[in-house]
Amino acid sequence: MPAHRDSVHSMSNPHPKDLTPMPPKGWHSRGYLPHLDVPGLLQSITFHLEDSLPKAVMKEILAATEPGDPERLRCIERWLDAGHGECWLRRPEIGTLVQDALLHFDGERYRMLAWVLMPNHVHCLIETSDGHALGDVVQSWKSFTAKQANRLLGRFGTFWERDYFDRYIRDDRHLAAVVRYIERNPVKAGLVARAEDWPFGSARLRGLSR
Repeated sequence: MPAHRDSVHSMSNPHPKDLTPMPPKGWHSRGYLPHLDVPGLLQSITFHLEDSLPKAVMKEILAATEPGDPERLRCIERWLDAGHGECWLRRPEIGTLVQDALLHFDGERYRMLAWVLMPNHVHCLIETSDGHALGDVVQSWKSFTAKQANRLLGRFGTFWERDYFDRYIRDDRHLAAVVRYIERNPVKAGLVARAEDWPFGSARLRGLSR
């Protein structure tokens, strides 16, 4: 994997909120979803725009599936891939803002292994670092980009849904499957024919490095 920090456009906005090193939390909950925070884990993370998954739909999914059931996340991802809401991430200036924020601290607070920005949600795969809790890293991305995106869009109010989804990688086979899912998500959703043609994802950089 090429070093991503060198390939990112320099950010003209202030850095995302500085993070004070905190002890890992292990299993915990920020709301209705469980999260695992352990340094050194490979974590697949999904977060989405506030209007992309109505709370009534989320309640139905939670009622129909059990915690830890892979079908729960599959149901959520199918809904997100359908492209509900304003889909602000489809706009080039918003996509660039969010992608730059994801990669800005790559190699410092975490190691970014794969990512993709879909029109209304984000998938990424990171290796967590000691002293930087997963929840704080995700909150830093969301807080910084929400403020800047609202400014660019001339809007106010909530931009991202408060919570996020994370899954730790069990083994090499699982790792390969997750990277493939993340990078091919635009193909699966019918947005492009080839993963490397999508402008906001690691598949494009892999294609350029060949």
